[in-house]
Amino acid sequence: MSESTSASVPDPLSRIAELPGVSDAVEETRTLVDRLLGHRILRRRSSDVSMESSLRGACASAALEGAEVSMDEIRDGHVYDTRIKGALRIGGELGTLVETWPQAPRQALARLHTLAAADAVSEEALGRPRLEGERIEDPLELGPAPSAAGAAARLEGLYTLLGSRTKVPALVTSALVHGELMAIRPFGWGDGLVARAAERLTLVERGLDPKSLVTSELGHQTLKDEYGPALRGYMAGTPEGVAEWVVYCCRAVRAGAQDSLATCEALKRG
Repeated sequence: MSESTSASVPDPLSRIAELPGVSDAVEETRTLVDRLLGHRILRRRSSDVSMESSLRGACASAALEGAEVSMDEIRDGHVYDTRIKGALRIGGELGTLVETWPQAPRQALARLHTLAAADAVSEEALGRPRLEGERIEDPLELGPAPSAAGAAARLEGLYTLLGSRTKVPALVTSALVHGELMAIRPFGWGDGLVARAAERLTLVERGLDPKSLVTSELGHQTLKDEYGPALRGYMAGTPEGVAEWVVYCCRAVRAGAQDSLATCEALKRG
């Protein structure tokens, strides 16, 4: 799917795409992702790279939630932590949500949370936005989240954003999706797993990474010391904070693309 559509459709994110530093960060990231997509090994081993990326992304995303698990344990099937089990379920089903994401984002987001939290919350809470007074996990120490009513209102805005087809680069849209979900923390448990999956899903659906090769979650783990501060800058809502968040997300995607390039080279060497 192309990253852009008709110019007649208003661009709700165009001002963000034009903030200082964003265009250069987007271009640098797109160049590296294109290099990955052009790797010769993908002609016959694309599915292997995508699978490895999914596993490594799940491990990294769970680690950012506080889970302690190694890739060796994942490969051996020795997975007991609810966070890594949720991340692996998300990775296994992400590709089935690509078409649903722009058409029914509410449904797709509910499914992501159901996959993330199946072993962690009550059945009635799966896929259901949090209610007032319910506990909100905060592994990144972002601080207070919006009220349940405030979160619901912001989610509606996010659904509108996802339904719009604009000329704004996929990297900008995916960063805003990730940032909004982390700021809203709509479910209370597993929000980080959902937000990072939604970022990756947006990159796939909007055409930057159509085969889901980029380990963007690992990029955030690589830059984990910057992750929380960048998010808090986004949550402050200033143009500077939003621009720095988008640039940070571009760097994380670059780190994820670099990791997948290393996977390609390892497969090439046999």
